[in-house]
Amino acid sequence: MRIFFSPFALLATSLFLTSAAAHADYVWLERDAAGAAHAYVGEFEAVKGSTASLSAARAFLADGKDLPLSTEAERLNIAAPASGDLRLTAMRIGEKGVLNYFQAKNGRSETKAVNDLELVPTEANGNTFKLVWKGNTVAASQVNVETSEGWHRVLKPAKDGTVTLNALFPARYFLEVSARVNGSVTLDGKKYEDVRHTATLTFEVNK
Repeated sequence: MRIFFSPFALLATSLFLTSAAAHADYVWLERDAAGAAHAYVGEFEAVKGSTASLSAARAFLADGKDLPLSTEAERLNIAAPASGDLRLTAMRIGEKGVLNYFQAKNGRSETKAVNDLELVPTEANGNTFKLVWKGNTVAASQVNVETSEGWHRVLKPAKDGTVTLNALFPARYFLEVSARVNGSVTLDGKKYEDVRHTATLTFEVNK
């Protein structure tokens, strides 16, 4: 595959970083007030979709240990420890044969990326984030931010490719970045010309 990237990105990547289309679906992780973990598909703080549209869903910790999943209505329940960062990956074949890879993370205590595409803080529980694609730091064209309080922002990268959230207030934060693979991918014997990755990061600010 040939590679296209932001001018601040490292060379050996295989993504074209782009802003998400309006009303795109995402997969993200949340913890409820009791600390229980759940995965959702759809639009953050809007009508949630059916998780039945997802395939190959896998929840795991940084050490690669898989966590049990169960389906309940419009969410996946994850048997996860009460604290610590959590990840989930899934796939979906969308309209017009688009192959979507969803890569979600909850928590910002870990600074090492585990998913293929992941937003990670530059320091534990920090407000500055970098985007990592298969171990290499790349610069997002933009990062979309929403909160449970209805606050929306589009963050543009600094010269070093990082993005920073300033003056955080109590809320659940949702960060999203999307990318398209420049080339085809063959999965189960079928070739997909349109392959897209979406990474989300969610975390809580309580005070």
